[in-house]
Amino acid sequence: MAVMNGSGPSGGIPDLNVAVLQMNSGDDKARNIASALDLIDRAAAAGARLAVLPEVWPYLGPDEGNRENAEPIPGPITELLAERARRHGIYVHGGSILEMREGAPGLYNTAVLIDPHGEIVARYSKIHMFDVVIDGVQQYQESATVTPGDEIVVVEIDGLPVGLAICYDLRFPELFRILALRGAQAIILPAAFTLMTGKDHWETLIRARAIENGLYMIASGQWGKYPPGSWCYGRSMIVDPWGTVVATASDGIGLAQAAVEPSRVEAVRRQIPSLANRRPASYRWPDESALLVGR
Repeated sequence: MAVMNGSGPSGGIPDLNVAVLQMNSGDDKARNIASALDLIDRAAAAGARLAVLPEVWPYLGPDEGNRENAEPIPGPITELLAERARRHGIYVHGGSILEMREGAPGLYNTAVLIDPHGEIVARYSKIHMFDVVIDGVQQYQESATVTPGDEIVVVEIDGLPVGLAICYDLRFPELFRILALRGAQAIILPAAFTLMTGKDHWETLIRARAIENGLYMIASGQWGKYPPGSWCYGRSMIVDPWGTVVATASDGIGLAQAAVEPSRVEAVRRQIPSLANRRPASYRWPDESALLVGR
């Protein structure tokens, strides 16, 4: 894993052909795996150098099924992805899977990046947990079954520095700014955004993260209905550093493809040098206790 510092010129880094793979996962693990492998094959046939799966694609269903469908890393699922990476000579970003770790009571929502030799070259566990109470009644607590990660990760793909994030992380701009300051020129974001929030927030947040950091956002999402009756928004997309959506998946299972161009990152960061114009010495974090009073 190569951790980068700074945001210098691309130095002749080649363009990266990327495919975001959109799935409609459910509670049938075998079916989900077959769909994922088929999409990887399709992406490779279309010339992708990097194929990106969505969040928790091996199992998306009732929470009580999470543990029995979780796996260690490395494990059977990462071995299948490694075989596909070797077969096609491409990078495979494994979206995320529910990971079990020896001695850990909880699960981790973990992404892996596998290189063309079938080696795991980076892994990232989702940092931000979706824990919410609405009007004191309705609630969802991701942290009840998933343990948050604590490592920020940037890795090179064919020389291109790429940051890793997962779904709900998208709402925390500080993570994306740190990734940019560590050198990321693109960020991969597998997700399972809900239909309700996705229609209003998904594209807006992805474009904002791209614009404010002058980088590409590579966002692969779940789409459609899954057990016991929830819906994901889909619209997997690739957004350039100007905030332009350069590729979007249609509703349904499929993929969207575009080139990530390091020269484009350089050009936008020259035009709008927001990373270079930061004034860290003037920034002060507010008292967090004051922010939490309304809870």
